[in-house]
Amino acid sequence: MSATGRTARPFRLGVISDTHGEMPDSVMEAFAGVDAIIHAGDVGSGLILDVLGAIAPTTAVCGNCDIGGAAMTPIAVNVVLGGVRIVAAHRERDLGGSLDPVRAGARIAITGHSHIAAIGERDGVLWVNPGSPSGPRGGQPASVAIVSIAADGEIDARVVPLP
Repeated sequence: MSATGRTARPFRLGVISDTHGEMPDSVMEAFAGVDAIIHAGDVGSGLILDVLGAIAPTTAVCGNCDIGGAAMTPIAVNVVLGGVRIVAAHRERDLGGSLDPVRAGARIAITGHSHIAAIGERDGVLWVNPGSPSGPRGGQPASVAIVSIAADGEIDARVVPLP
């Protein structure tokens, strides 16, 4: 708690993947007020990163379909956001070696590629796949994810279906 008796606002991370050059306006609404964004690849156009960067600082990785400006992003990243170590790659298989989430000391691993939203825990790591806002699969709705990191380090993640 702060001196005023109020707890600090959680750090909010917007997670998106597989935009393939298209981003519905509903993403802007879902990401309103986020502190940072991670795009887990298949960006499709550097313009997408510009739009996301106008919302909040954006970290992106390269997907298997990225060309042009989006292809200049790394295959995988290891970052600390909201006081928590996060590794991200488009495909889970790219999180190996020193970027293996457990080996890297990550509490969160972010991937995309499947276009199917999923959140689950494995080996003490929270795995987040936000699905796709522009081309969902498996009968799922278009989606992104929001990860909240509390001041005490507690992590909560949820898939946000898009209209």
